[in-house]
Amino acid sequence: MAIQYLALATMIVLYSLMFIGGYISAAGLGLTCPEWPLCPNGIMPSEEYLIEWIHRLVAATTGALVIATMVASIINRNADLKIKVTSSLATVFVITQITLGALVIDLKLHAVLVAIHLGIGILLFSMVLLTTLFAFRISRVPIESRV
Repeated sequence: MAIQYLALATMIVLYSLMFIGGYISAAGLGLTCPEWPLCPNGIMPSEEYLIEWIHRLVAATTGALVIATMVASIINRNADLKIKVTSSLATVFVITQITLGALVIDLKLHAVLVAIHLGIGILLFSMVLLTTLFAFRISRVPIESRV
């Protein structure tokens, strides 16, 4: 089923986003691109903004995948309530993360917001992981009980 691979792709891209975000934070590159949502120079940044631009591109991709996974779980008639709840919470958390990401840039890496951003990221990953696990359980439901 497509929902399993959509959920798995979402989890992989989200993990990549967290990895890149951790690198940006550890390397002190959090404000290399001081404008949001685009860096100076517009859509295609210069080399000095590349890593932050990649982080934002992967974040946008993650957001789209999280929302697509939620939609897929809602329209899948074999999906139970658990996957619908976890994917919906993931959608709320990804929207919160994008908003917090913008605030973190606008408020010049305010420590409390950076910590909240990290915490919501962990919650987001947890919901995406659960959604993926629940999605792979859909295919294990016997055909007779799907009718």
